[in-house]
Parts: sequence; C-alpha cells; structure tokens
Amino acid sequence: MTIAAANRRLPASERLRRSLSNGRVTAALVLLPPALILFSLFVMLPLGESAYYSFFNWNGYGTPTEFVGLENFERIAGHSIFHKAVGNTLKIVAVSLFLQMPLALLLALLIHRKTPTNAVFRLIFFLPYILAEVAAGLIWSFVFDGNYGITASIAGFFGADSFFILADREWAFAAVMTVIVWKYFGFHMMIYIAALQSVPEDQIEAARIEGAKRLQIVRYVQIPHIKPAIIVSAFFAIIGALQVFDVIIPLTNGGPSNQTHTIVTYLYTFGLTRLNIGFGSAVGVILFIAAITVALFYQRIFTRGKQA
Repeated sequence: MTIAAANRRLPASERLRRSLSNGRVTAALVLLPPALILFSLFVMLPLGESAYYSFFNWNGYGTPTEFVGLENFERIAGHSIFHKAVGNTLKIVAVSLFLQMPLALLLALLIHRKTPTNAVFRLIFFLPYILAEVAAGLIWSFVFDGNYGITASIAGFFGADSFFILADREWAFAAVMTVIVWKYFGFHMMIYIAALQSVPEDQIEAARIEGAKRLQIVRYVQIPHIKPAIIVSAFFAIIGALQVFDVIIPLTNGGPSNQTHTIVTYLYTFGLTRLNIGFGSAVGVILFIAAITVALFYQRIFTRGKQA
C-alpha cells in the first residue's frame, strides 16, 4: 500500500493535522490570498468590466448609460476590417507554427551543444527577442523605408526605383510577418535548446553505434524527447499571435488602408483611439473567448497525450 493510499484511510481530522504539520496548508494560507487578490484586481475585475461595457455605447467618460445590447457585436460581425484583422491574425498563427517554430528548431539542433562558439550564436539569435517590440518596429520601419532605408540602398545599387514596402497593400503584411518571425524565433529556439540539452547522451551514442544517421537521430531520438517542449512552444506561438500589437503599430499602424490590422490593433484603433470604449470592449471580449478556447483546446490535447 502506498503512503498516499494509507493517508486517505486516516480520519479527516488526522489528515488535516498532518497537512498542517508538514506546512503545505500553512504555505497555502499565507501565499494564496495575496495571489488571489492580485488576480482578482488586475485580471478578473477588468474582464468583468469589459464584458459589462461591451453592452453600452460609451466613450469612456462618466458612467455608461446608453445600453445597446448586442449592437456592438453585430457591428463587429459586419465590419470588413475586422474580418481582415481576423484573417491577418490567423496568418500570423500559421507563420508562427509552420515557419517560425521549424526555423527555431533547426537552429536549436545546430547550436544546442555547450561550446563557446554556440554560446555566441545563441546570444546573437536571442538578441531580437530581448529588444523591445516598439524599438524593433522602429528599426524595421527604417529598413523598409523607400527613401533612406536599406531597401532604398539596395534598389539604388541595382538601379531600380525605390520600393515602399510598408505602403504597398500587397506586401505590407508580408513585411510585418517577416519582422514577427525575426523578433520571436529566438524565444522558441531557447526553449528547444533547453530541451535538447536534457536528452540523454547515452541514447544518442547508442543510436550512432547502431548505425543511425544524423537525421535519423533527430527524428527518432531527439524529437520524441523534446515533444513536450514543442507543445509548449506551439501554445506560446498561438497565444502570442493573438496578442501581436507593439510590432505593428510603429511599422504600419494598421495601414496601408487598414490592411495590416490584427485583432488587438483593430481594438486599439477602432475602440480606444476613437473613444468608442463599448465597441472596443466587445472586441476584447471576443479576443478573450478566442484565447480561452485555444487554452482549453491545448489543455485537452495535452492532457490526453499524457494519459496516452
């Protein structure tokens, strides 16, 4: 009989006494209330207020009085720019999963071993993630500038006309996604490096002795061991894609012609900047529901995978 099973056979009073004696209940009583208070004040209360304001036509001043019911949600559902923002967000999710993560994994496989040279490369590749999003957006806005940026220099070198990528309706969002991949792949790379360094070396050596090639070792030894890290990385990639904001605002501010909006920049532009707080709150509610859906779906799949 295990210790846990033996404890379950004890009376409730004895189990409580033992819990108090080992400090678990005391730690919970000391640490849990401050966490609950902070979570309630800075998460649950704003969420509740957003849900409440979404049923009003309110500019953010005074007390909301003009109740409009589901009108804000109906306006969002019929707004073509919101449809564009949702499509752009889904594109970022796809690029994050199928381009950013594989790139990060490839680089992690190349530089995960602990050597001075690899340490330098890890630092170089991780630097974009350390850089503030606004600073990254400003740097790349200069790179893409058709008059004075690097693209202008390249075009001049080849004798071509200047090309304003961020002002082009067809290419602006591709430029945005390029910056997003550059900015965040280092974060996923470090997750994979940490996981790869925990793979037992004796299993890799055994595979080599058995005649396994490099790609076979990656596929059958390393990838299965770091599967939990890949799952966590995918979760962060999706949630991060739903929240992209700071990079886009200094790059395009949602332009040209509202072609590069994501859900969050759409909320900011058509809700906060135009003092339409009720409308923006409705967008926030939709975004919250989307994030919760992703989190629940992830938890369901991950839990099922662990049980299997």
